[in-house]
Amino acid sequence: MAIIDAWAQHPTVRLLRHEMLDSLRRWTGDTIPDQPPPVSMTLAAMDAGGVDTALISAWYGPEGVLISNDEVAGFVAESGGRLVGVASVDLRKPMVAVRELRRAVTELGMKALRIVPWLWGLPPNDRRYYPLYAECVELGIPFCTQVGHTGPLRTSETGRPIPYLDDVALEFPELVIVGGHIGYPWTTEMIAVATKYPNVYIDTSAYTVRRYPPELVAYLKSHGRGKVLFGTNYPMILPQRALAGLDDLGLDDECRELFLSGNASRIFGLAKSD
Repeated sequence: MAIIDAWAQHPTVRLLRHEMLDSLRRWTGDTIPDQPPPVSMTLAAMDAGGVDTALISAWYGPEGVLISNDEVAGFVAESGGRLVGVASVDLRKPMVAVRELRRAVTELGMKALRIVPWLWGLPPNDRRYYPLYAECVELGIPFCTQVGHTGPLRTSETGRPIPYLDDVALEFPELVIVGGHIGYPWTTEMIAVATKYPNVYIDTSAYTVRRYPPELVAYLKSHGRGKVLFGTNYPMILPQRALAGLDDLGLDDECRELFLSGNASRIFGLAKSD
């Protein structure tokens, strides 16, 4: 059975050195490399966890570009089809951002837009996102964002599903939204938003299977089986570690396939593999 990782990044040294990740390094014990990590490192981690395809994102923030769209496109080109690009943009310059998103999709082949609200200190219902939502709809790509508390040393307020993501889904019913990182400690809010709106989904990145909240597991196994996507947040969590204990969830064959690849393949427009 194919596995698609809906939320990952192939890191640059610029990203790994950023002070905001100090808290994550305390948890993981990771060190900062001196040289750019090779794409082969990411592919090897995917192989170890049985992951076939990973969506890797650019990182744009108010302090500069930590992973550029062109860098992501380069990583994708090196991967032999196993990495899929996700764009990011500078929220402070709306028209520049719209044009860069359009370029990233039409010229670089990106399959989605990801913006992490805590990085900007701006919740997703802020007016600066709205031109990008319209462009996502026109381009036919999902908008990926972070929901729930913030592991890095930034405010968690921007990750509340209600009212922020609820407002966006209400005002842009055609926009496909994927809320990454489950939404904990507001998991029930995130499930409510995903249930309310046909185009809102949840991915499990930043959590290992053994740390999934019980309410998410119950949702995944019942009426939410078409709504939840597997993700890792690699390199912060390795695929092998993220998936450990999957059999203990008791997913039936259909639910397991949708969770591990079917939902992501459909939402991101990826070719299915056996």
